[in-house]
Amino acid sequence: MSGVFDIFRIGLGPSSSHTVGPMRAAAAFMQGLPANARPHRLEVTLYGSLAWTGHGHGTAPAIMGGLLGWAPETAEPEALRALPALLRDSGRLVLSWGSIAFDPGRDIRFDRESKVPGHPNALRLRAFGAEATLLRDELWFSVGGGSVRRAGEKSLAALSCPFASGVALLERCAATGQSIAALQFAHDSAHHGADAVRAHLHQVAATMRDCIERGLVNEGELPGGLKVRRRAPGLAARLASRNTPGPTEAMDRASLWAMAVNEENAAGGRVVTAPTNGAAGVVPAVLRWAREHLHREEPSATEDFLLTAAAIGGLIKANASVSGAEVGCQGEVGSAAAMAAAGLAALMGGTPEQIENAAEIALEHHLGMTCDPIGGLVQIPCIERNAMGAVKAINAASLALAGDGAHHVSLDEAIATMRQTGLDMRSEYKETSRGGLAVHVAEC
Repeated sequence: MSGVFDIFRIGLGPSSSHTVGPMRAAAAFMQGLPANARPHRLEVTLYGSLAWTGHGHGTAPAIMGGLLGWAPETAEPEALRALPALLRDSGRLVLSWGSIAFDPGRDIRFDRESKVPGHPNALRLRAFGAEATLLRDELWFSVGGGSVRRAGEKSLAALSCPFASGVALLERCAATGQSIAALQFAHDSAHHGADAVRAHLHQVAATMRDCIERGLVNEGELPGGLKVRRRAPGLAARLASRNTPGPTEAMDRASLWAMAVNEENAAGGRVVTAPTNGAAGVVPAVLRWAREHLHREEPSATEDFLLTAAAIGGLIKANASVSGAEVGCQGEVGSAAAMAAAGLAALMGGTPEQIENAAEIALEHHLGMTCDPIGGLVQIPCIERNAMGAVKAINAASLALAGDGAHHVSLDEAIATMRQTGLDMRSEYKETSRGGLAVHVAEC
């Protein structure tokens, strides 16, 4: 997978690394079993951030779905929510060739003590035959944005990134006279075909649009125990009741759309990783802002926005990380804001240099942001952080378009700084809920 297919994945909330990734890893593990293998028991062990915040991120239900062969793109949210109780009651995992005993409380283990090198999001899957014979034993990493990697394999993102750096990207634009979007489209089309790329982009845009609309009307309390009530419907009603636009109208609407998406994500709804679920609201909100405030509703504008955003997301993913467990929220909301700023700058007529500057500004001003979800849930502060990220992205694009593209800090330098900051950041502040707001704010 590369480009738009890697950066924009359709899946279920609340977390791309803790929900989408583990489901994909479990499904791949089952598909990799020998054709004649008939396990008598399956065992999954979660390590690192998956162990610390997996309960709040729906990791166990996602793994159960993956063991059954479910895919994040097509699994129904209601069925996934019902799966743990169903398996607890039946005590059986029904597979294509029969059923085996399965106890979620026994067969999915949360190991918070062991250290596994390779990535903070690690899970080991084992299949046992008769008399506890080990049939298969694999270690997988959920590396962010729903991407997974089996231990020993190289990162597909690093192998397939079409541009080694922001400098290389700008040099390609100058040499060919093509836009960033055109270069990204050519790269993805070479891998998947132009029709498949356009179809994926349209599906991504439609899923983002549908997610906003659901978030604007779905009310009630979000799951997990924090008693967080959805705010988007009330905010939408307040905006609709205004006789004349307020002084912060444009900002209010961007915030509203971002929150609508992330409230849907927190409820386990269908979202698009952009580049992660925890940051899924920023890109859709800014894309809708461009449609309504710039009147850029034509399909080609949507394609250009998403392709430009994907090029920036690919650079970040290949040269740093989009995983909150690896680099903190700077890698999630920060990356999303950089992607959205670049996409918006493109639709505003920015040159490649101005687009790169917009992405750099947005990323630079998220540097150091920790990932400290209260209760291990993608709710506080995650939902509001998406609203702030959307506003920052719009501001970054505006600032970049006010200049000629020349700037002191390059996107490459901002990405390298984000990576190093993440390496220096203590694990307590990287999606373990052992630091920051997670320990200084009462959960209820």
